[in-house]
Amino acid sequence: MPSFSLPNNVLSRFTAKPKKPTKRPCIVQSLLDLCSQGQLYQAVNQLYLLRKKGLRLNSKTIAFLLRQCANTRSLKEGKWVHLHLKLTGRKDPGTFVSNYLINMYFSCGEHVFARKLFDKMSLKNLYSWNNVLSGYAKLGMLKPARKLFDNMPEKDVVSWNTMVIGYAQSGNYDEALRFYRRFRQECVGLTAFSFSGILMVGVRLKDVELTRQVHCQVFVAGYQPNVVLWSSILDAYAKCGEMGDAQKVFDEMSVPDNCTWTALISGYARWGDMGSAKELFDWMPNKNSIAWTSLISGYARNGLGHHALQTFRKMMLLCFTPDQFTFSSCLTACAIIPSLKQGKQVHAHLILSGFRPNMIVVSSLIDMYSKCGLLEYCKRVFVLAYNKQDVMLWNPMISALAQHGYGEEAVHLFNEMVMWGIKPNRVSFVVILNACSHSGLLEKGLAFFRSMTDEHGILPDVEHYACLTDLLGRAGHFDELMHELGKMPCKSDRRIWSALVGVCSIHGNEELGSKAAHRIIEMDPQSSGAYLLLSSVYAASGNWVSVEKVRRLMHERCARKEQASSWIEMDNNGQALSS
Repeated sequence: MPSFSLPNNVLSRFTAKPKKPTKRPCIVQSLLDLCSQGQLYQAVNQLYLLRKKGLRLNSKTIAFLLRQCANTRSLKEGKWVHLHLKLTGRKDPGTFVSNYLINMYFSCGEHVFARKLFDKMSLKNLYSWNNVLSGYAKLGMLKPARKLFDNMPEKDVVSWNTMVIGYAQSGNYDEALRFYRRFRQECVGLTAFSFSGILMVGVRLKDVELTRQVHCQVFVAGYQPNVVLWSSILDAYAKCGEMGDAQKVFDEMSVPDNCTWTALISGYARWGDMGSAKELFDWMPNKNSIAWTSLISGYARNGLGHHALQTFRKMMLLCFTPDQFTFSSCLTACAIIPSLKQGKQVHAHLILSGFRPNMIVVSSLIDMYSKCGLLEYCKRVFVLAYNKQDVMLWNPMISALAQHGYGEEAVHLFNEMVMWGIKPNRVSFVVILNACSHSGLLEKGLAFFRSMTDEHGILPDVEHYACLTDLLGRAGHFDELMHELGKMPCKSDRRIWSALVGVCSIHGNEELGSKAAHRIIEMDPQSSGAYLLLSSVYAASGNWVSVEKVRRLMHERCARKEQASSWIEMDNNGQALSS
C-alpha cells in the first residue's frame, strides 16, 4: 500500500514555527537588568529617559517594576512608576496594572492610596477584591476588611481564607472560629491554606482539642500527602506541648522536609527535652542554620549555657551562617553561666562581621553585660543603640540598673521612657516592680502597680502579682498583701507561693510561710525546691525540729535536689563543673 504524505507547502502550514525572542530597546533592557540586580532606584530613574524618547513600557514590564517596589517596600519608587503611567497617557491603566498598583501601595502601608485606586477602577475582577481584602488583613485593619468582605459580589476560597487568617493574626480568635465555621458551611471548597488560620488559633490558645479537630478535618479533606500542611499540624502539636502527637505526625510523613525536622527539634527544646532534641538533630540529614539555632536556643532556654556555646562553636566550624536569633541565644547562654569572656567574643564577632543587630540582640547584649557585672558596658550599648523608640531596648536597661541596686535610677529611666512617648508593656512593669521591691521603694512600686490598669490599660497577671507579693512582703505588710491576693483576677500558681515563702523567711512568719510552702508541695510533690523553701521558713524562726522533719519527708518522697553547675575558664578553655 503506498504511503500517504503531504506536500511540503501544505505541511509547513501545520508545523509550529519557533518564536523569535522579543527584542527590546537597549534602554528598556538596561532598566530590567538594573531591576533584577536589585538596583531599583537606578532602574526607576530610567523612566524619565524612556518618556523623553517617546517609548512606553508594556503592562507586563510595568507590573514587574511594581512587584519589585512592593517586595522591597519602596514607596517612593512605586509612586514614580505610577506617575510615569499618568505622564504617558495611562491615567486609567486597566485592571491588570491597577491590581499591581494596589498591591504595591498596600505593601508599603499606604492603604488610603490603594483604596482610592480600587474605587476608581472601571472594571474590577475577583482578584481585585481579594487584593484589597488581603491588603487590609495584612495591615491588621479588620473593620474595613470585614466591610469590604460583606459587600463583595462574589467570594471564593481565597476570600474566606484571608478573613480567617486575618482574624487569627490580629488575636480575635472567636471571630476567626466563627468565620471558619461559616466558611465550611458555605461549601466553597478547601485548600491547604484554609487550615492555617484555625491552626494558628489552636496554637495561640494552647487548645489541643481544636488542633486535633483540624487534624481530623485534614484527613477527611484528603490532604494527607501535603508536606507543608502536615508540618503546620506538627508545629501546632509541638507548640501546645503534645510532643507525642507531634512525633506521630513526623513518623507518618514519608519524606519530612527541613521545616518539619526543625519544628520537631524546636518543640522538644521548648519543653525541656534536650536529649530528644539533640538525638533528632543528629539524625537530621540536611542540617541548616535554623536547626542549629533551634538547638542553641533550646540549650540557652533550659539553662545549659555551656552546651549552647559548644554547639555554637561547632556551627561556626562547619561554616553555617548565624542569624539574629543565634547571636541572641549565645548571649543569653553567656549571661546564664555567666561568662564575660565568651560574651565579649560573641560581641566582637558581631562587630567584625559588620552584622547590624536588631533589638533582640541589643537587649541580649545589655542583659549579658549586666549579668556579668559590667553596668558601664550596659550603658554604652544602650546609648549607642540606633532605635530608642523600641520598648525592648529600655526594659533590659531598667532591669540592669535594678539588678545592680540602682532602684531610683531605674525608676527615673522608666519615667524618661514614658516621657519619650514609648508605651510600656507587661515586661516593663515586671522589671520596674522588681526594681522597687529590691530597693525598698514601696510607695513608688504600689503607684506603678496601680498605673498599669489606670493609665496604661495593662491587666496585671500572675507575674505582676508575684512582684507585688515580694514588694509588700519585704516591707512586712502581710495584711495588705493577703488583701491584694484575695482580689487577684487570675489563678495563683507556684510563682505567687514561692514569693510568699521567700518574704515569710525574711520576717520569720512561720505560719503563713508553711501554708504557702505546703501549697507548692501539693502542686509538685517531687520538686526539691518546695521542701527547701519550707525548710528555710522553719530555720528562719529557729524551729530546727520541723527542719529535720521536712528533710526526712523530702528523702521519703525521693525529691532530689537539682544538680548545680559552675563554669570555669582557663587558658581559653571552658569547663563545666557539677555538684
